[in-house]
Amino acid sequence: MAGTALITGITGQDGSYLAELLLEKGYQVHGMFRRSSTETFERVQHLEGKIELHPGDLLDQQSLVSLLKEVQPTEVYNLAAQSFVPTSWQQPQLTGEVTGLGVTRMLDAIRLVNPKIRFYQASSSEMFGKVHETPQRETTPFHPRSPYGVAKVYGHYITVNYRESYGMYACSGILFNHESPRRGLEFVTRKITHGVAKIKLGLAKELRLGNLHARRDWGFAGDYVRAMWLMLQQREADDYVIGTGETHSVEEFVSIAFGHVGLNWRDHVVIDPKFHRPAEVDLLLSDPSKARRMLGWKPQVGFQQLVAMMVAADLSALSRDQVPTKRAA
Repeated sequence: MAGTALITGITGQDGSYLAELLLEKGYQVHGMFRRSSTETFERVQHLEGKIELHPGDLLDQQSLVSLLKEVQPTEVYNLAAQSFVPTSWQQPQLTGEVTGLGVTRMLDAIRLVNPKIRFYQASSSEMFGKVHETPQRETTPFHPRSPYGVAKVYGHYITVNYRESYGMYACSGILFNHESPRRGLEFVTRKITHGVAKIKLGLAKELRLGNLHARRDWGFAGDYVRAMWLMLQQREADDYVIGTGETHSVEEFVSIAFGHVGLNWRDHVVIDPKFHRPAEVDLLLSDPSKARRMLGWKPQVGFQQLVAMMVAADLSALSRDQVPTKRAA
């Protein structure tokens, strides 16, 4: 038996792909979700009966202790966070509580219940922010440019701290942007592919975007969860940068997405200043050579393939929604 895994944030993009991967590898998979009026299980619906879901909250340490005692996992993957950068400007304290201090609560719960549990923390390339060197590697200094990035730096260093202070197997994956058809509509990549599909199907005429010049290192979420799993299979815990090592602008993403459906993006895209961030992160580019060397990991889905996959999925979903239901006779 491969073991028992607990995934916080299992209902998100990464959580759903990770659950699929761990099931394939023979794990018992448990997921933690936060009770709320808007909770959606859409991304893990197809895994019903294969995974167990439990209520819990990174704001409430006792719920984490109880959950660890009940599930008795061998591995914990902490993917839960307030993970949308613009929202972190509107809710900076909540972002700090969940995305930063939430990591401490989980680590301390593990320390109290069973310090032998292996722990994965979802760190982020947003920690680099105003970059001090390009490309960014594990040793690059952090200079976060949003409350989200600041909270992720805290979560990252508290993970290092528990590893060094208590000898716990605790590691962080510094993941660069990773996308998929399961990405939330509030993220720019999915906003683009969904917008392209709507325009192609005649459901919209324009797509309003902010900074087209920002550059990101974009990969496929399904590739990145494999790196998370690999990190917890090593002899010693360590931190790894995960990315493609390529950078592309938002404009390139837009151009490929519109091109996939035979449209010229310049005919449909409107630049709207309200989508600019208070402090922009202009260029993120990973150096994933350590992960390649130590984990044997490399991405399998390329940039153009990723964009095409996302546009095709949105076209398919929107087309299904447009099929009129037959009236009963």
